[in-house]
Amino acid sequence: MRKNKIKFLLVLLFLVSTKVLGQQINRPEINLDDFILKIAPIQTEDANYEDVYENLFTIYQNPLDLNKADIADLRALFFLTENQVNAIIHHKNKFGNFLSIYELQAVEGLSIDDIRAILPFVQVKNGIGTTRFSNFTKKAVEHYLVIRADQTLESLAGFKEDKFVGSHQRYYTRYRMSHSKDFSIGFVSEKDAGEKNFMDYYNFHVQVQNKGVVKNLVVGDYLMQFGQGMIFSAGFAAGKGSEPVYTTRRSNVGIRPYNSVVENGSFRGVANTIKNGNFEITTMAAINKRDASVDLNEETQDDYFSSLLSAGFHRTATEIANKNAIKETNFGGNILYKLDHLQVGFSVLHTSFDKTFQKRELLYNRFEFTGDKNTILGPNISLSWQNFNFFGEAARSSSGGFGYITGLVGSLGPKVEWALNLRNYQPNFHTFYGFSFAEGSRTINEKGIYNGLKYIIKKGLEVSAFYDSYSFPWLKYRVDAPSSGHDYQVRILYKPTKIFSQYIAFHKETKERNASDSKAVTHELLQTNRNNLVLGTEYSHHTWLRLQTKLQYNGFKIENTSKSDGYAVIQDIETKFKKCQIKGRIAYFSTDSYDSRIYAYENDVLYAVSFPAYYGKGWRYYLIGKMPIGRNLDAWIRIAQTNVSDRTAIGSGTSEIDGNRKTDLKVQLKYNF
Repeated sequence: MRKNKIKFLLVLLFLVSTKVLGQQINRPEINLDDFILKIAPIQTEDANYEDVYENLFTIYQNPLDLNKADIADLRALFFLTENQVNAIIHHKNKFGNFLSIYELQAVEGLSIDDIRAILPFVQVKNGIGTTRFSNFTKKAVEHYLVIRADQTLESLAGFKEDKFVGSHQRYYTRYRMSHSKDFSIGFVSEKDAGEKNFMDYYNFHVQVQNKGVVKNLVVGDYLMQFGQGMIFSAGFAAGKGSEPVYTTRRSNVGIRPYNSVVENGSFRGVANTIKNGNFEITTMAAINKRDASVDLNEETQDDYFSSLLSAGFHRTATEIANKNAIKETNFGGNILYKLDHLQVGFSVLHTSFDKTFQKRELLYNRFEFTGDKNTILGPNISLSWQNFNFFGEAARSSSGGFGYITGLVGSLGPKVEWALNLRNYQPNFHTFYGFSFAEGSRTINEKGIYNGLKYIIKKGLEVSAFYDSYSFPWLKYRVDAPSSGHDYQVRILYKPTKIFSQYIAFHKETKERNASDSKAVTHELLQTNRNNLVLGTEYSHHTWLRLQTKLQYNGFKIENTSKSDGYAVIQDIETKFKKCQIKGRIAYFSTDSYDSRIYAYENDVLYAVSFPAYYGKGWRYYLIGKMPIGRNLDAWIRIAQTNVSDRTAIGSGTSEIDGNRKTDLKVQLKYNF
């Protein structure tokens, strides 16, 4: 009885406070660029930011129902701490189901800033008042079509030399009709500059959810993620960055439709998850055509290929000949047992090719996969205890190679969060669709120990840091001996008010590589050091003006041989008036060589991601405009230009531009049905 009275008082409080606090936590649209910049203030070439962007948008399009979300669901929002996850669960257990998203204000331990970060990704169905922010309260079904065209205005060498068979334009189309946690139908198509066919690449999906025992059924293109991503990894991870604790852990996301234009990265077939009590059983089957360069083995007279091509370009005669050259078949699945604070699963994936996979006969390729079949299987576990989450996954491939990852994340107190991660992937461990936490770009040939820490000194002032030590038991490309390395990062964020913030981040990486690039049998290894320093400031004036300034320095040094330095000064401006939005950048960069290049994440049109490398000496500008055209139609236009003063050509090979300027123009339309 007392519990019901408390609940009734909470309802009255929220109905009264909605008008007072609603404006503070109710945002009309999400800015995914801010999330990526928060996670990774220093960008690197190894991270797939398009995947991070796409995954965040997937969660945004399918918001969690707070009344149905369990601990694992909340952990999938990797910006929530264990304290915050436990606080939400405890509040629901104590007071019953949430009546409104505004009830988050009564959850002990959640600030207005925390709620503002959570809000785009959650909802409360069948509650009182607004269940989600304004754009999504008007209609339950999201239904839209996006069409985009872009072009580099200067002519590339591939066009001048008549090597490209298609037009100068790049086209992109995206269609989706969906209802959260119910169904989704969509497709994405793309034609790159120089390609002939308008739909040179496409993916599609039909998804049905929560229909009786069927929890999730996807036909078409999809990805899967279970455990820590050693066997199935859907890209729901940001890796090492300024969020040093919770981005190191993966969650059981399950099946999700594939909407990216990264080619050769998804399953095409059918996948289904059936829920029966505490068990969830997922099965999948897929047949894909993969790009590869096929050669003939002179001794056996059999065809073989040495690598799968992921660039996705089909512009020249050679690239067209490599298209869909390999047939790949996959079968597998996962069994997951969920019980409150415990999840135990087991995954298996069998992959076969219609031709033999055979790497070039080089010493560092000795333990690489060879053959036409690979099976990988293993268990995973996640256990919660108080404010800690312990996790792990192990797997074995048919080659006999073994790998594992284990660790913990949690809160040492209300202001301190900690992550510990141990990993060991043997040189002959082979996984084609797995990518768990690692320093390298693949889950192979690596051992490591990672520690991450975040400490809130006081409100508005926090420091985060990580240290990662790793070794590579066997040789690698340009590393002709077993090697080791380490890197660390420290970031201090100062945000005294809602309108002003400032941060400084320093990242240092030490690795080993060959002393030269000659074709000698062995090389002496030299130590390389890469230093990155970023100072960023952000200021907002009401809702119509936002300024961001960033100073970035990159230094690269090879032991006793060479040194390269680079820096960039970047100024961003964003303004809004009525329903129009304008974003712009002006940046000056100066680097001694490509080794000290600077990766700078850029704003782009909706569903597009851009993070070019600034190198040499020059200027970079872009301007983006968004405006409504009628009631249901929005338009974007983006123009970007790079001017360099230290060379007379930009790019290389068929992508080379004769001159010191490159200009890109992009136009996009989105129609909401």
